Amino acid sequence: MNDQSKTEREYRSVMTRCKDIFTKKNQDYGPSWRILRLPSITDQIFIKAQRIRTLQENGFSKVDEGEVPEFIGIINYCVMALIQIQLGDNKRTDFTAADLTELYDAQMNEVYELLFNKNHDYGEAWRDMRVSSMTDIVLMKLFRIKQIEDNEGVTIISEGVKSGYQDIINYSVFCLIKLGLAV
Repeated sequence: MNDQSKTEREYRSVMTRCKDIFTKKNQDYGPSWRILRLPSITDQIFIKAQRIRTLQENGFSKVDEGEVPEFIGIINYCVMALIQIQLGDNKRTDFTAADLTELYDAQMNEVYELLFNKNHDYGEAWRDMRVSSMTDIVLMKLFRIKQIEDNEGVTIISEGVKSGYQDIINYSVFCLIKLGLAV
């Protein structure tokens, strides 16, 4: 099996796990996350990324959850953010499970394509990176997103928040693969 097909298999395995959790949480809570403004979602992602970094630096946790559930949470919050961007000012919250699955899949398909275009150009370089380095990159991208949000979405040269969320998803998937979540 070549690296590209191995990465594709692993990526899909991680995304299946993330989608399963997203679906189950939406069954429990409904789309209550739709009430969140984009900066609030960014802050939720930041909290999770900061906790991962603290776990990496301290080497232990006082709460019985490690890095894996936090990276899954980051991915799912990023998908929520991308859906919020897609829906714009639409405040609708009466989505069916099928609606949410369709919205989730549409965002993840776009992120998936981005990953494989970039992965082709970078030649699987992520495989030689440390999870801690990718965590730092996620945090850096979050600080960039927060700055763009504070600038009311105005950028001079940057791609904007959407690409930031997409990159965070991909780095988080890489981390989960490296942490052994993919089967």
